[in-house]
Amino acid sequence: MGEPAREACGIVGVYTPGENAARTAFFGLFSLQHRGQESAGIATSDGYTQFLHTSMGLVSQAFHEFDLQRLPGHLAIGHTRYSTTGSSQENNAQPLMIQGSSGPLGLAHNGNVINALELRREAIELWGCRFQTSTDSEVIAQILGNAPGGSWQDRISFAMRRLRGAYSLVVLLQNSLMAIRDPLGIRPLCVGTLNDGWVVASESCALDNVGAKFIREIEPGEAIEIDQEGLHTIYQNPNANKAICVFESIYFARTDSILDGNLVYKSRQEMGKELAQEHPVEADLVIGIPDSATAAAVGYAHESKIPYAEGLVKNRYVGRTFIEPDQRMRELGVQTKFNPLHEVITGKRIVVVDDSIVRGTTTPHVVSLLRKAGATEIHMRVCAPPIVSPCHFGVDFATRRELIAANLNVNQVCKFIGADSLGHLSVDGLFRALGKEKTNYCHGCFTGNYPIDIQLDLDKFVLEGH
Repeated sequence: MGEPAREACGIVGVYTPGENAARTAFFGLFSLQHRGQESAGIATSDGYTQFLHTSMGLVSQAFHEFDLQRLPGHLAIGHTRYSTTGSSQENNAQPLMIQGSSGPLGLAHNGNVINALELRREAIELWGCRFQTSTDSEVIAQILGNAPGGSWQDRISFAMRRLRGAYSLVVLLQNSLMAIRDPLGIRPLCVGTLNDGWVVASESCALDNVGAKFIREIEPGEAIEIDQEGLHTIYQNPNANKAICVFESIYFARTDSILDGNLVYKSRQEMGKELAQEHPVEADLVIGIPDSATAAAVGYAHESKIPYAEGLVKNRYVGRTFIEPDQRMRELGVQTKFNPLHEVITGKRIVVVDDSIVRGTTTPHVVSLLRKAGATEIHMRVCAPPIVSPCHFGVDFATRRELIAANLNVNQVCKFIGADSLGHLSVDGLFRALGKEKTNYCHGCFTGNYPIDIQLDLDKFVLEGH
């Protein structure tokens, strides 16, 4: 991807009777690292006491063996975070632990609640809540923990009536685990079995990683509880509409995950095939920007009958660092992340398949890198339609004024990035590739039509530190 949009977060919940749930949660989070690299955390319960460890950095940096040993219990929830609402600092790391009117509660959240400021004020006024972080996730935790009602069904029903936006949640109680997905199902959530226990995760790849068997995706508006009696649905919102984030299939999810019944790898292959039909070109080679566009590049090559090859090698260990690059390293730019295979590219007309172009700040450097490697023509093909509107539901896209496609037409963008041609997959082509109805997805970043009325100027929407 030219300049990666930041993912919302990854969450995992574990119920493993007689076993240490923290260790399973750790390996589940490890496979969800692509969804957030700023902080990680795990909370556990042994049925009597709750324990918590959070830290900044990658999962492998946040946890050591002695950290897991200090997280006993057969219940666990975990989180790997990229900040959407709330700044990137340690006190905003999740899971969050609160003491509500119904007892202690731990929560990990993926998504973005767009009326969090309003609900925060209400929680302070109605229940005297004292907030320790600047996140919308703590707002959700306080609402669930203090909502009126004699049962969790009542409290969840109250919360769903008040919350607007995206929220996939895992909730740690003293003796059970809950998983909740917002009524539109904007962010993914699934569940599987592990021996005599259960695992909940943002993506099915996390289930695979811990040896769990995928059972199903949690339905939009559904809340499940897992305890010693097994798994049972305790609430189902009657909303019949869905608005799954289509960008999950384009970029966020790992290719080995299942989203809305589709294997992501196959979905991206189909996107590549549609791209080849909509934007054919004479060329010698098709390459993909690794890793998220690789499957689409294979699909483009298959449909166009143009040979596929790896033209860029990705340095998979480039990530967040606290060491500032000097000027020479800054000038190297994308070369730190990608290295072109000169002997493959030299003298070739190449089709470069990418998943999206957001701000357009990095793509020109990729094109320049390939030209320096000897490509004679560069034809950019992009799986995402032009991104013309920001996301309000947990994806850190730029504001409208920063989105290149909102300010330039395709020909102007092509000239700006330095390519010989540029073609985006159409919105209709995208949904043909998915084999799904457009009405079941959120595609507001491409069309400006959102599943929830955006009444606030969310380009200016801030919580402290956002």
